[in-house]
Amino acid sequence: MNIIKKIFRFYIDGFRNIDKYGIKLWIIIAIKLFVMFVILKVFFFPDFLNSKFDTEKEKGDYVIETLTNSTL
Repeated sequence: MNIIKKIFRFYIDGFRNIDKYGIKLWIIIAIKLFVMFVILKVFFFPDFLNSKFDTEKEKGDYVIETLTNSTL
């Protein structure tokens, strides 16, 4: 348990003593993560199963069929 406290304190001290360049880098990282997980998902990864099938059984059957009959 002592090692977990040391790791936690290490990160807390690091974020507490962050400089202006570190803050800018974290803002850039947050923006990039937002773009990757929100914007790209909406435009490039539509919800295929909900648009093609009505019930959970149809969706499950399609996924099983696709996984078992895939050619690699």
